[in-house]
Amino acid sequence: MKVVAWSRSLPGLLVALLLTALTMASPAAADTGVSTIGRALREGPVYVDPAASGLSSADALAQRIKKADKPVFVVVLPAGYPTANLFTNLRTATGITGLYAIRLGDRFDARADSRVLSNAAVKNLVSSVQGEDAKTQLDDFTDRALANMGGSAPASWGGSSDGGGGVSGTALIVAGGVLVAGGAGAYTLVRRSRRRRLEEQRAALDKLRVVVDEDITAFGEELDRLDFHPAEPHADDAMRADYERALDAYEQAKSYMAAAVKPEDVRAVTQALEDGRFSLAQLAARREGRPLPERRAPCFFDPRHGPSVADATWTPAGGAPREVPVCAADQARLADGRDPMIREVDTDYGRRPYWDAGPAYGPWAGGYFGGGLLPGLLVGTLLGSMMSTPSYASDYGTGYGDFGSGGYDGGDVSGANFDSDDFSGGFGGGDFGGGGDGGGGGDFGGGF
Repeated sequence: MKVVAWSRSLPGLLVALLLTALTMASPAAADTGVSTIGRALREGPVYVDPAASGLSSADALAQRIKKADKPVFVVVLPAGYPTANLFTNLRTATGITGLYAIRLGDRFDARADSRVLSNAAVKNLVSSVQGEDAKTQLDDFTDRALANMGGSAPASWGGSSDGGGGVSGTALIVAGGVLVAGGAGAYTLVRRSRRRRLEEQRAALDKLRVVVDEDITAFGEELDRLDFHPAEPHADDAMRADYERALDAYEQAKSYMAAAVKPEDVRAVTQALEDGRFSLAQLAARREGRPLPERRAPCFFDPRHGPSVADATWTPAGGAPREVPVCAADQARLADGRDPMIREVDTDYGRRPYWDAGPAYGPWAGGYFGGGLLPGLLVGTLLGSMMSTPSYASDYGTGYGDFGSGGYDGGDVSGANFDSDDFSGGFGGGDFGGGGDGGGGGDFGGGF
């Protein structure tokens, strides 16, 4: 009887074992930790957790992102998914500079490296899609982000994304050859695009090098005309220190320029020259027995004029009036109703002021007028308009006050080397800005 009972139970046992195996192998039981999501996003732009409500348009969304060649990452997770430091941990696991959007249950939020999209822009985009259903929300957010962000898709993206759901073994076998060929083609296109961008940057640097070399030469001539000797009778330690700093700045500027490979590298050169000229201004005051000058930006019209002495009202052609730092000579010219001595450079259209000469002069000006001053000075100029766009940040770098901060290009692999402040806040802190109720971006700063 026992043998008969055991034999009758064998089919049921086999069925149970088979069901268990299938369950363990099914997508619903897949490991959906942050590391798993990160690996998936390195292969494609969209990941849908098996436990989340299905997103039928995941494949179409992934293809649209790839076609746009932008580093947008979209993740759909169930409402109960752990939220502590989710954005920061996901960005670390993925290791790619870009824009990360997460729909968690019926809530939605996003974060981005400021290199590709500013925090303010991300916040506004998130606020604009709150309260929409999953498909509409992700479609609208993605379309608006693609139209505004910078950067390129990561080279690791190959064939089409499955949105994080399961794919049958047969489909993988059939698609294998296509994916290999398609992935190689996509990789080649991305590499070609980046190579072209590097060539454009080198060409811009070659034009900019002429102006920077003029700056370095002018500063060297100032040092030659100084007629200061550290051992002269009235020299003291403070004077010698000023002189030493000026000499060091001159050598640093030459060294930085020799090592420059893209326009953004020029910022360190002009920053060193600005430091050196201020040291010379301090030295001159000490030698003449005058009060030491305050640290001010160089003359806006031509940084070779040295540190500014005051702010004066100036109106560029076709622009609005603004206060700009000026040297004593240009202050007098403006007061007399004359034109200031403006730094002009060669362009394809003849000699033009540097702020109308092209995008490569952003890093050059950023070294002289960093720390938030530059945007206000350049508002309404050609250079100012260029620098305020994400595409400018992708090609020429950022870090010029309100124009953004530096980092890897969008789509580049930076690993954990990113600004965590860009990804702080979000879900989980009880202050999440938005969700299914259509709540708004004013509450955006909760902890994710």
